[in-house]
Amino acid sequence: MKIEIINKSNNALPEYATEQSAGLDLRANIEGPIVIGSLERVLVPTGLHIALPNGYEAQVRPRSGLAYKKGITVLNAPGTIDADYRGDIGVILINMSNEEVTIQPAERIAQLIIAKYEQAEWIEVQELTETERGVGGFGSTGRG
Repeated sequence: MKIEIINKSNNALPEYATEQSAGLDLRANIEGPIVIGSLERVLVPTGLHIALPNGYEAQVRPRSGLAYKKGITVLNAPGTIDADYRGDIGVILINMSNEEVTIQPAERIAQLIIAKYEQAEWIEVQELTETERGVGGFGSTGRG
């Protein structure tokens, strides 16, 4: 699949780290370091603008290393970039640690997954088909 991209940052285009990686690394497009306080959130620009084909979305997800080592995650994970959005891909980061964390220019801050989707058409009915589970939810299956 080929996707049109405009790169307004000083960073290289996003790349897959390995041949079988699902996500592309997104880098911070910032002039200088950003300090994120405990439980503070910031919107970090990437300088990237994309044109996805119809039927596809881009999902912004946390980087596991950043989450584990520094307590930084993507607040609205996964964030969705719709096929008709043409603005800068921004990443909402939140610091879940008890200490300040500094994000450096060009630091890998999130990963981007390209995913296919379908839009649903609602069919309003009076009853739904019955299943073994029924209306049980939130742990009702006894697993986990």
